Amino acid sequence: MNNTIEKTIGELVAEDYRTAQVFKNHKIDFCCKGNRTLSEVVTKKGITLENLLEDLQAVQNSEKTDQPDFKTWPLDLLIDYIEKKHHRYVEQQIPVLKQYLTKLCKVHGARHPELHQISEHFHASAGELAMHMKKEELVLFPWIRKMLHGSSDLKSDGKAPSETVRTPIKVMMQEHDNEGERFRKIAELSQDYTPPSDACNTYRVTFSLLKEFEDDLHRHIHLENNILFPNAELLETRLN
Repeated sequence: MNNTIEKTIGELVAEDYRTAQVFKNHKIDFCCKGNRTLSEVVTKKGITLENLLEDLQAVQNSEKTDQPDFKTWPLDLLIDYIEKKHHRYVEQQIPVLKQYLTKLCKVHGARHPELHQISEHFHASAGELAMHMKKEELVLFPWIRKMLHGSSDLKSDGKAPSETVRTPIKVMMQEHDNEGERFRKIAELSQDYTPPSDACNTYRVTFSLLKEFEDDLHRHIHLENNILFPNAELLETRLN
């Protein structure tokens, strides 16, 4: 138990992704703000450390499912997974959700003006995520792959904006924070993706897809912030 207290939230989720649900239940950000310890968050959330530890222990002691142990994966395999699983998902779902949200605003926007705000936030997020993923795919991920082959310098390729991988990582983490905040606003505006009593099927499907998109984004950010980025920094340190 003491070992659990000493670890950050991100480390706990990296070791056992099932604990992410415990943090979600308590509305604790495990991806963008995974560098905090349990004692740092309980006071702000108005819960006791004992209750949170009990919930975590219950999950950790339950029968394990076939969850991949991402922290043991080679970094190039993890990058491939992030690109093929999460980046492609975002690219595929953005046009679908834009279409649904546009339709909802037209049909239900007068009775539910919050839909216009939700749509505005999502459209902003869609644009930022598209640019964010391109920066990862064209700059940061190739940099990490090159380090895996024994070099910490990409300047000869004309792709690296600085001499240390920590610089683009810091930018990516700040952008993760921005998108995490946008989706916190979307969740608040949608009452945690709860359709109103007069919601049609399209309304319900849209909110369900938004919730799925947020869940995928949380896992996506977690894999980068709490596993890929720290290990890339360690790799660079070893190379230097």
